[in-house]
Amino acid sequence: MFGIPGKAPVTLTPAARAQIVRLMTKDGAYGLRLGVKKGGCAGMEYTMEIVPAAQPMDEVIEDGEARVMIAPMAQMFLFGTEIDFQTSLLEQGFKFNNPNVAEACGCGESISFKNQPAG
Repeated sequence: MFGIPGKAPVTLTPAARAQIVRLMTKDGAYGLRLGVKKGGCAGMEYTMEIVPAAQPMDEVIEDGEARVMIAPMAQMFLFGTEIDFQTSLLEQGFKFNNPNVAEACGCGESISFKNQPAG
């Protein structure tokens, strides 16, 4: 992982940590795997899936009982990201406070990254 010794590559807010633990418990899963893929109007989208095991090259982050894996291709894009879980009257979901994002689309589900290679 692209990292700084002693600093977690991503951090979880208490709300995100609690939601990940709920999902892990409900599904009997190992943790939440994060990635990025091409798509959306801004060029890239986050991916998330509850998984039974980590992949060999995943970066595994444990925060209390919550476990997050970062897919190899996403590691450089997610470094320094704070993951939150927010609930409002109309929606709920994970929110990524990512310092590597250059721009996001209006719906907030598609992003482009600083210094992203042209694809």
